[in-house]
Amino acid sequence: MPRWGMVIDLDQCVGCQACTFACKAENNVPHGSPEEQKERRDFFWNKMIAASSGKYPSVKTEIIPMPCMHCDNAPCVTVCPAEATYRRADGIIVQDFRRCIGCKYCIVACPYGARNFNGKEQEEMPYSRHDAPPDRNSWGPWPFPTRTHGVVEKCTFCFHRIDQGIKEGKAIGSEVVPACVEACPSGARIFGDLDDPKSNVSKKLASRDSIQLREELSTHPKVYYLPK
Repeated sequence: MPRWGMVIDLDQCVGCQACTFACKAENNVPHGSPEEQKERRDFFWNKMIAASSGKYPSVKTEIIPMPCMHCDNAPCVTVCPAEATYRRADGIIVQDFRRCIGCKYCIVACPYGARNFNGKEQEEMPYSRHDAPPDRNSWGPWPFPTRTHGVVEKCTFCFHRIDQGIKEGKAIGSEVVPACVEACPSGARIFGDLDDPKSNVSKKLASRDSIQLREELSTHPKVYYLPK
């Protein structure tokens, strides 16, 4: 069984946010209203965090892309009372929208801020209708699970692409990758099986020293960063 993970090379990331908007389009992530954006309550499954250091005029700013870390020891999984979020055999932390009761325990438990609560009314979310045809419930070509308001949403490594690719016998990590990886113009993101030494993601990890965010928490994220 593979263990899917991602490497993000901060040397190659240009901060263009193509990954963020590809994620929104692929997964039907709702756009916040102008009022929500002013209150910083817009929806992002893939965030771009700006980290600044130094004093003016010698200020240095770095952009850190941040999807869900898909931790091997995920605190969000242990606190969910409805078992709506769980770790698949391939290591992906998924969200079962049918079981989610919107209690937000997982949001509080996640140390990376990777989760969003969708409190939008049904009429604001025409793409989430359960009566939509299977091939018409998303903007992209891949079928995606529908959802209603009142649930917690997060990055899923586009597992619907992975599952469909496996059915079609395609190579995950080369022929099939998450939307953020496909959209990255600089090739800063690499996706694949962390346990396969021949995979591109394993070769990239072996080429340079890598770091994980909040390593002291022992959540064991499966998203690695190659620092500058």
